[in-house]
Amino acid sequence: MPKSPSLFDFHLLLLFTIFSLAAADAIAAARPITQQFKEAPQFYNSEICPKIVGEDDESDNGTSIFLCSDQSVHVAMTLDSAYIRGSMAAVLSILQHSSCPQNIVFHFVASATANASFLHATISSSFPYLSFQVYSFDDSSVSRLISTSIRSALDCPLNYARSYLADLLPSCVRRIVYLDSDLVLVDDIAKLAATQLGENSVLAAPEHCNANFTSYFTLTFWSSPTLSLTFANRKPCYFNTGVMVIDLDRWRRGDYTKKIEEWMEIQKRTRIYELGSLPPFLLVFAGNIVAVDHRWNQHGLGGDNLKGLCRDLHPGPVSLLHWSGKGKPWVRLDANRPCPLDALWAPYDLLQTPFALDS
Repeated sequence: MPKSPSLFDFHLLLLFTIFSLAAADAIAAARPITQQFKEAPQFYNSEICPKIVGEDDESDNGTSIFLCSDQSVHVAMTLDSAYIRGSMAAVLSILQHSSCPQNIVFHFVASATANASFLHATISSSFPYLSFQVYSFDDSSVSRLISTSIRSALDCPLNYARSYLADLLPSCVRRIVYLDSDLVLVDDIAKLAATQLGENSVLAAPEHCNANFTSYFTLTFWSSPTLSLTFANRKPCYFNTGVMVIDLDRWRRGDYTKKIEEWMEIQKRTRIYELGSLPPFLLVFAGNIVAVDHRWNQHGLGGDNLKGLCRDLHPGPVSLLHWSGKGKPWVRLDANRPCPLDALWAPYDLLQTPFALDS
């Protein structure tokens, strides 16, 4: 008669099953993302658009003159596999509402550990006519400075890449519009890019002076005369760093990357804030920025950083919808739990559905 399985045999089977599942999870995590995206329609300049002189020529260092032109609208965004669906929607919305879409240059920043060729190919296949560059961001340059925050997604080193744009982009790029990947525009980005920064300001963004500014820093910060004095002679207001117009020339001259890093080093020694990459920007710039109309960042549509509950628009006109917060529209739509405003993001979604692939 065949021998009945022993308790030892069951333990072996259980261990084998556990290790097999773990191996399967590891293999799945290592696979490249399988999302496929549709090709976007091509958009053309209107007759009023300036022609970029020498747009097919190169400068002495091999950089495209089109890439360096002050007549181009330069847009910087981060790019990774987790948020690429949002990035694709953002790019489409920018082009669709631009009067001069062929004069827009995109500067994408990707982690040095990412599959850059895949990201480049993904953008090219959906936007074969797009003027863009992908820059490699060395995570190790900032990882040592990052402190844990209230949401793990905020601790991703790529979230801090906006602090290094002046170093990553060619020195000939003097002004940039920085945008997060979880937003769409419904207005011409050239209007935002044309924001006047005055004689001294480094950046412009919508300010929210009714927000409780003190809540962005800990009691340790406010109880320290030395630290809290950083806001002396300033009237600091909260601003969201997901939409900014930045003068990169002034940033470079003022060495503002180093100033941000200095605050991050203080944070490592003494916990003075809880919210990732935002507080260092507030510490360096709050009270010294050019205020942009709120229509250019209707933010918070992703809810708070803990639950990501649905939110309404702020009162007033809208030029840009921003799903900052925990909830992302593509995640909620896929889960069949969308918020009402997620329907405004959906028309820009380029994801190729299985039904479309089969047809």
